[in-house]
Amino acid sequence: MAAADGGARPPPREPATVLVVDDEPLNVDLLQQELAEAGYRTLAAGGGEEAIALAASRRPELILLDVVMRGIDGYETCRRLKADEATRAIPVIFLTAAGESWQKLRAFRAGAVDHVTKPFESEELLARVGVHVALRREIEAHRRSRATIGVLVDELRGESGAMVGNSPALAQVRAQIVQVGPTDTTVLVEGETGTGKELVARALHDASPRRERALVKINCAALPRDLVESELFGHEKGAFTGALQQRRGRFELADGGTLFLDEVGELPPDTQAKLLRALQEQEFERVGGSRSLKVDVRVVAATNRDLRDEVAAGRFRADLYYRLAVFPIRLPPLRERPSDIAALLAHFAARAARRLGKPGGALPPAFVERALAYRWPGNIRELQNVVERHAITGEVSGFDGGGMPAAVARARPLQDAIETLEQVERQHIVAVLERLRWVIEGGAGAAVALGLNPSTLRGRLRKLGIRKPG
Repeated sequence: MAAADGGARPPPREPATVLVVDDEPLNVDLLQQELAEAGYRTLAAGGGEEAIALAASRRPELILLDVVMRGIDGYETCRRLKADEATRAIPVIFLTAAGESWQKLRAFRAGAVDHVTKPFESEELLARVGVHVALRREIEAHRRSRATIGVLVDELRGESGAMVGNSPALAQVRAQIVQVGPTDTTVLVEGETGTGKELVARALHDASPRRERALVKINCAALPRDLVESELFGHEKGAFTGALQQRRGRFELADGGTLFLDEVGELPPDTQAKLLRALQEQEFERVGGSRSLKVDVRVVAATNRDLRDEVAAGRFRADLYYRLAVFPIRLPPLRERPSDIAALLAHFAARAARRLGKPGGALPPAFVERALAYRWPGNIRELQNVVERHAITGEVSGFDGGGMPAAVARARPLQDAIETLEQVERQHIVAVLERLRWVIEGGAGAAVALGLNPSTLRGRLRKLGIRKPG
């Protein structure tokens, strides 16, 4: 396993730590000197027991392990390292004077990744060390990447992707998604800022046959006017100053999948014309190009404006509006679905607690009461931010002094909202119980989350008439 060019593989840029295990001090000194000169950091152990403890506490990236040692030998040391979750992933290279095939097989069966026979050439040993350190780092990078992707998927499809609530208004939105999701029909999602238009786009994509392909998003309001076309349709090399190479646009990237056009009402008139053609013909040209490109894209557009008013004012093309609004979905603002606020509070409180590594996540009743009275002009996005701020500050006295908007602290119950504290308490307790699957006792139970004794919580359930469904 020597390096391809016959020389030692260079050590990684960030020095790796190698644990040298041998009961002969001269051997340890020699190996440490060779590794140090090659740019590695080293640790040393004079026996198997010491090596196991040192590996668990210091987590080296590689272990060079002698086979014949006083006390437990290298094979037993390796087996113990591989049996411990803390050290299992650390690669082990055996060093031995014996070169018989059965001994190499025994080393691999013990969990080693390589075997070097003494006396060894320094270049060969360093090459093998470099290869296995690099491989270990690649594996770790891949593992971290998968973990990060997993978190993002959970955010998109789980915590953030959930449309929380059971109000009639939200039930209607869900029914519309079920109706139109499996089709290729263009959908226009209308709603105020912060109502969750992107969540609807995700839900439509997930409900469609295109769910395994890309959901490509573009915020039309966030792009300079002179770059919108390039972002949507791409450009050819030399199409304009700074176009140093060909670039694919969002339509090409979404081929076979879904394109989400957020704030579509912000598109300039000339781009509106090109978008209309792309929707009608499923083809377009890159900026600076002459060849028409065919794509298969399902479009979901969103706007916080009333596009009918924009059409009447001459700022938005009527033909494009009708092409986008084949199936309109209106997202109600939070003030029109007050019965969902308690569930949203519990959802975002639990999410903030997990992200901050804090226990519980239940909100004080006074906090919930004020939240139900507030009109939430920023809708779900504002509510989420307020709850997360509360989780960070740790205030338990409600909105007063908890860093909350003054308007929230001054809020009074609305005529169309839930008005009694008992109703507030009932909704909050039910939301916490549903999140914890109706478990009352124990460290992961609702009593701990609500800061109550289990018997007290059961008494409140009886008083409020709360029963586990089913």
